[in-house]
Amino acid sequence: MPMYTLSTVQVKTYRFSRSRLLSLPPLPSYPSLAVAAIPEGLPIVVTVTLALGVMRMVKKRAIVKKLPIVETLGCCNVICSDKTGTLTKNEMTVTHLFTADGLHVEVTGVGYNGTGEVLLHGEEIHGFSNTSVSKIVEAGCICNDAVIRNNTLMGRPTEGALIALAMKMGLEGQQQEYVRLEENPFSSEQKWMAVRCVHHTQQDQPGVYYMKGAYEQVIRFCSYYHSKGATLPLNHQQRELYQQQKSYMGSSGLRVLAFASGSEMGNLSFLGLVGIIDPPRSGVKEAVGTLISSGVAIKMITGDSQETAVSIAGRLGIYTKGSQSLSGEEVDQMDLQQLSQMVPRIVVFYRASPRHKLKIVKSLQNIGAVVAMTGDGVNDAVALKAADIGVAMGQTGTDVCKEAADMILVDDDFQTILSAIEEGKGIYNNIKNFVRFQLSTSIAALTLISLATLMNFPNPLNAMQILWINIIMDGPPAQSLGVEPVDKDVIQKPPRNVRDSILTRSLLVKVLVSALVIVCGTLFVFWRELQDNLITPRDTTMTFTCFVFFDMFNALSSRSQTRMVHEMGLCSNKMFCYAVLGSIMGQLAVIYFPPLQSVFQTESLSIFDLLFLVGLTSSVCVVSEAIKWVERWRTVPSSRNSGGDLFMKQLLFIWQLFMSMVI
Repeated sequence: MPMYTLSTVQVKTYRFSRSRLLSLPPLPSYPSLAVAAIPEGLPIVVTVTLALGVMRMVKKRAIVKKLPIVETLGCCNVICSDKTGTLTKNEMTVTHLFTADGLHVEVTGVGYNGTGEVLLHGEEIHGFSNTSVSKIVEAGCICNDAVIRNNTLMGRPTEGALIALAMKMGLEGQQQEYVRLEENPFSSEQKWMAVRCVHHTQQDQPGVYYMKGAYEQVIRFCSYYHSKGATLPLNHQQRELYQQQKSYMGSSGLRVLAFASGSEMGNLSFLGLVGIIDPPRSGVKEAVGTLISSGVAIKMITGDSQETAVSIAGRLGIYTKGSQSLSGEEVDQMDLQQLSQMVPRIVVFYRASPRHKLKIVKSLQNIGAVVAMTGDGVNDAVALKAADIGVAMGQTGTDVCKEAADMILVDDDFQTILSAIEEGKGIYNNIKNFVRFQLSTSIAALTLISLATLMNFPNPLNAMQILWINIIMDGPPAQSLGVEPVDKDVIQKPPRNVRDSILTRSLLVKVLVSALVIVCGTLFVFWRELQDNLITPRDTTMTFTCFVFFDMFNALSSRSQTRMVHEMGLCSNKMFCYAVLGSIMGQLAVIYFPPLQSVFQTESLSIFDLLFLVGLTSSVCVVSEAIKWVERWRTVPSSRNSGGDLFMKQLLFIWQLFMSMVI
C-alpha cells in the first residue's frame, strides 16, 4: 500500500504542484484572527457615543453628570415633576383679591413693577382709600422678604408679586416703615410665614403679627375678621364663604394666599385672599402630550391646593377625565405597600412637601417603574438621590440639590426633559446599530476563515488583510454609527424595558442574515477567481476588496434598524460619509499603491472589477432593506398597499439585476 505525505494529498486534491503549494500566501495567524473576531471596539464606541450624547444635551440646556444616565433616560417611564418653575413660568402676578368683608377686586398689569391698576367695580384704588383692600396689601408687603430694585426681583417670585401689588397701590414704602421684632419663616411643612413688627415711631409697643400662607393653615390662627375698619368675630358662615371663594379662585388656576394680622398669634383677624397667577410655560403642554402618548406617565407634585393643582394639570393635559389626586396628608396615612397599589392612578399630588417625594419614588419603584424626579430645594436631595434619574433645577436649585442630582436643567424647563429622553433613546439606538454592524462583520470574518479551514480550502485572506478589515470594523465607519442623528420618531416609541437584552430576536436575524450574505458573496468571488485552481494575488485582492465593500454597504444599512436608507438620506450623517469615503480611499491605496501592494499582497484591479464588486456587495444592503420593509409591513397594516408592493418589486428587480451581473 503506497504511503502518501500531507503535501502529496494536497497536491492531488488541488491538482497543483508542490512548488506551487509552497508559494501560497501564509495562513492567517491566530492572533490576527482573534483580533478580527473579538469586538474590542464596543467599549470605545459605547463610551464615545455616550460622551457625544452628553455634549448634545448640553446644547439643549441639560447637564448630565453620569454617562450611564444618558442610556437610562430611554428607559424612564414615570416623571414626577414640580409645578412651579418647571411646568409653569414661575412669574407670579396678582390678578384678584377678595377681602374679608366680601369685596372682589381685580388687578391689572404683569411683571415685577408698578405698571397696572387695582380696580374695585371699575374704579382705581390707591393708597389707603379702601381700608379692607389696603390692609391685605399692607400685610403682604410687611410679611415679606423680597425686594424689587430697577424692575429686578431679589427673592421669591410669590413675594415679589405681593411687592408689585403694593407698588401699584403706592404702598411699597410700608416695608420700611416697620421694624421686624420676630419672624417665623415659611417652610414647605407648615405652609405659612408670620412676622411680629412695630412701627418705627412706636418701638416701645409689643408689636403686631402679620401672617400669610395657605388658607387652611392661616384660618386656624384666626378668631376674627376685618370688615370696614372694624373687627368682628369669625363665625361658621364667614368660614364657609372664604372656603368657597378659595375653591373658586383655585379652580381658575390661581395660587391662593390668605392674610391675617393681630396682636396675638392665636387670635388673629382674617384680612382676605389674594389670587396669584403663574402661567404654564409655552410648549410644556405639547411636551406632556408627546410623553404621555409614548407611554411615559407624568405626575405633578405641588404644595398648592387641590383646586389650583388640578386646574393647572388639566390645562397641561396631565389631569384628564378619570384621573385622581392625592394630598400629602393622605400620603402620610398610607404605608408604602398601600401607596404602591394606588400610585399608578394618581397624577396630581397636592399640598405635598419634599418628604413626600421620597415615599412617592419608592412606591413607584416597588411596581417596577423607572422614575425621574425633579427638585430644587435642600430637602429634595434625598428624593433625587433615591430616584433612578434625579433632575435638579439649574436656576432655582440649591447647591445641595444639584450635587445629589444626576442631571441639571439649566433653564428649569420641562421641555428639556423631553429633549433629554429623546437623546437617551437615540443613543441607545446608535449603540444597537453599531452592535449589529460589528457582530455581523465579525461573524462573517470568523465564518469565512472557519469554512475555508473545514473545507480544506486555502484561506482567502491573509493576516494583514484580516487586520485591515478589523481596522474598518472598529475604525471610522463603526465610530460614525455612534453619531447618527436622532430619529425624529424615536420619542414616539414606548420606553424600553430595563431588563430587555440589546440582542433582540429581530437584531439577531439581521446580524445572521447580513453575515450569511457577506460570507456567501465573498466565497462566491473567491470560487469564481479560483477557476484555474491557482491562487494568485488577483484572487486574494478580489476577495479582500469584496469583503471590504460588503462592510461599507453593511454599515450603510446598519445606520437604522427601522428606517430605509432613502428615508434617512445619504448625507444626513456627515461623519459617516467622511468615514466611508476615507475607508474606500484607504482600500484603493492598498490595491493601487505599490508599497502597500507588497505589504498586503495585492495587485491592481480594473474598473470593471470594481463595478462588479460594487454590484455584488450592495446585495447585503438590498437584503437588509427588504427585511426592514417586511418588519414594517407586518407591524403597520396601513403599509400593506400598492406602494409597498411596488417597493418590493423594485427590490426584486435590483436583486435580479445584481445576480445577472454576477453570473
